[in-house]
Amino acid sequence: MGQFVGTFANVVVPVFALVFVGYFAGPRLGLDARTLSRFAYFVLVPAFVFNVLGTARLEAGSTVAMVGYFAVFEVACAVIGGVIAVLLRRPPAMIAVYILIAVFPNVGNFGLPIVQFALGESALPAATVYFVTSTVVSFVIGVAAANLSRGGNLRALLAVAKTPGLLALPPALFVSALHIAVPPVITRPTGLLAQAMVPTMIVALGVQLASVGIPRITFDMVASNITRLIISPILAVLLVVPFGLVGVERGAGIVQASMPAAVLASIIALENDLLPAFVIGSVLFSTLASAITILGVLVFLGH
Repeated sequence: MGQFVGTFANVVVPVFALVFVGYFAGPRLGLDARTLSRFAYFVLVPAFVFNVLGTARLEAGSTVAMVGYFAVFEVACAVIGGVIAVLLRRPPAMIAVYILIAVFPNVGNFGLPIVQFALGESALPAATVYFVTSTVVSFVIGVAAANLSRGGNLRALLAVAKTPGLLALPPALFVSALHIAVPPVITRPTGLLAQAMVPTMIVALGVQLASVGIPRITFDMVASNITRLIISPILAVLLVVPFGLVGVERGAGIVQASMPAAVLASIIALENDLLPAFVIGSVLFSTLASAITILGVLVFLGH
């Protein structure tokens, strides 16, 4: 019991505390969730990716294994989410929503700070690799599902190549692979911006959730999150074996895979007019319910 209380107080509560700061302060201070999110997305995220991966000394073999692990995990989640929706005989739009919720873990706002608190700073490079991989793969699958359900085209997938965090990846890996000493005039401002990313993203999430209100919980809201909150952690634990992941790579991968649905899922739903009110409510439900499921995962990992 002491382990549960300690883990909850030291790892889970600090993250949710910042969510509640955004939730209560946002409306009262007139904070704009879109502005905060765009600042984090276009400025803070690429700075974080460059700062963390540019100074990390990742082995090529382990990096490939981590990327492959999370890519396979994402595809498997999409398939499972879609199968559940089909078995429930849901219409095409709702099937796409089930896939959207299943394939979008909140590896940024939630995953990175929880990995940092639970596993330490040494796990951040691995968590960042999963963060970048998830951003690309989940975006491709999510946009594809949204467009195919509406009979639309897939031109929006080209936006993946313009993802700011992804654009920061090549120079970061180049600097890391060649062991290039980046001058302080670059590392210091990117380092300061990188430190601001996690708290800004968590507070922005709270501001976004405040604009939604408390959702009415429905059967589909719960069912669409079964893959995200329950099946995903089990799948993540099983997949680390064939990919040979151990240590912080294993722990960070399982934690990141266990995150609730991300706000990005609701953004895609809004852009594609894909039951946006339901998706936003599902993201909020997923976030609140994850306080229990994340705790279980951390205790399983011994943290």
